[in-house]
Amino acid sequence: MPQPLDAAAVRRWCALGREALLAECARMDAINVFPVADGDTGTNLSLTFEAAARAAGAGAEGAAGPEAEGGAGRAAGVAAPAGTTEASRVLRAMARAALLEARGNSGTILAEYLRGMARGLAETSPTSPTSETSPKSPSPGTPAGEEPVRARLLARALRRGAEAAYAAVARPVEGTMLTVAAAAAEAAEADRDPAAAAREALAATPAQLAPLSRAGVVDAGALGLTALLAALTEALGAPAGGPVPDAGARRDPGTAVECAAEEGPEFEVMYLIETEDAASIDALRERLDALGDSLVIGGGEGLWSVHVHVTDAGAAVEAGLAAGRPYRIRIAHLPCTGERGTEESGPAGERAAAREAGGAARGASEPSGARAVVAVVPGEGLAGLCQEAGAAVVPAADATRGDELLDAVRATGAAEAVLLPNGTEFQAAAARAADAARARGVRATVIPTRSAVQGLAALAVHEPERRFDEDVVAMTSAAGATRYGEVTVAARESWTTAGICQAGDVLGLVEGDVAVIGTDVGQVAMDVLVRMLAAGGELVTLVLGEDAPRGLAAGLEAYVRGSHLAVDTLVYEGRQQTSPLLVGVE
Repeated sequence: MPQPLDAAAVRRWCALGREALLAECARMDAINVFPVADGDTGTNLSLTFEAAARAAGAGAEGAAGPEAEGGAGRAAGVAAPAGTTEASRVLRAMARAALLEARGNSGTILAEYLRGMARGLAETSPTSPTSETSPKSPSPGTPAGEEPVRARLLARALRRGAEAAYAAVARPVEGTMLTVAAAAAEAAEADRDPAAAAREALAATPAQLAPLSRAGVVDAGALGLTALLAALTEALGAPAGGPVPDAGARRDPGTAVECAAEEGPEFEVMYLIETEDAASIDALRERLDALGDSLVIGGGEGLWSVHVHVTDAGAAVEAGLAAGRPYRIRIAHLPCTGERGTEESGPAGERAAAREAGGAARGASEPSGARAVVAVVPGEGLAGLCQEAGAAVVPAADATRGDELLDAVRATGAAEAVLLPNGTEFQAAAARAADAARARGVRATVIPTRSAVQGLAALAVHEPERRFDEDVVAMTSAAGATRYGEVTVAARESWTTAGICQAGDVLGLVEGDVAVIGTDVGQVAMDVLVRMLAAGGELVTLVLGEDAPRGLAAGLEAYVRGSHLAVDTLVYEGRQQTSPLLVGVE
């Protein structure tokens, strides 16, 4: 390659890769048939790579970790081209951003591919330009011996990228973007053009997968990766080569292909999970593999991205609870499953109206005989709200005692049960109760709500008349779309993410982390609300505790009315003793 794979080349690749994916986006969406014909592979790849490109543009200072310290260029005195370590850091930043924003199966695989490339650049460089097959002649202006090292570093990056992509997929299938990744790596290792090899592998994908052959198209994800590899070649100063194969171009880019099959998993489930225990991820992979297909788990260093297609969405989320701390949970219906659509929850204003109506629309304050919702609540006022919405309640003080949650499920007499732990400290107890309920023939699942305001959001869209999975999807989506905050008082001196607090200090928490330390409840509450609304929102929920000062809610409502005209506000007397205020922003 005329240019080294340094940080500047990676950033050139970002710009060229964006353009390449956008140019192919409509065609990728149109020819998308595998693993399901959901018509969004182009969109998913474009959005995922866009997030990665933004991270590269913002710089990668501080992104280095153990992999980036791998010592590129220390073997046998052969120095890697200048900038290789920085390129590894930029790629690591890109991989992390892609992991956080991964869309769909293809986006999750792309994030792992970038992560593998970063690892490849961080590893020890080749021992010597002459230790393997003789390289092609150096390009004009390239110092003798440097181009072979550059070529081998590129080959190492592409090989590690392919290996990481394969490792992330539970059941790798040839004729996909994995095949293209392997072909490009093999070509680079043989001193051939990786982009040309990618195009050849892409053209062969219809012969490797029956759904592609029937539809007369190439694999959409493979097309996207081929476009990115052509852009990488161009970023390194080599000729871009020929066009990508045209299989599938005869199909209208605005029309998704027909369903390849009518039966299969109904839901796509994605979430991020935080855990330092690699063994728990192995167990999660095994459990999810038994639940569905299209399983991809990528990441490392405490953060993982999970993608799976399943019939039981609740079970997929619950599996994450057993492995760590799942969040950013996204559940979507897959096509090709008949007429099993789901109602979309309405805008926040409609949800607010429904919530204010409480359980009156259902005409009862008891859980239905068919399906029960059991919620952990920290206050009498919250208990009343949840009961009005049709839930059975368990006081927070009792939730971890013995079989309280299981007893609450059994007391409803329901054949189906949804548990809302409403706090990270209650999730393990909720999972145990769900397991025990299932052993007794109850179809049970846990929605991992981490605050009572997330539980209220879930209950606002709960419809016991819906199919169980559809109800769980709607409730999980509503809870996941609700950011949560809290104002509480420190019981003792301790270290926090915002600094050292003293006993009696007022703490403002956002998403479980201390963001503000102060002395006045009203001011800290305002600071928390301002921070939470900075990311946007349609509905603010304020739950007042027993010790909330008078006028607190009125002051916060006035701020919302004056600064966020399109945002509704709901105020409840939660009467919880644990904190003066709970805040939710949907």
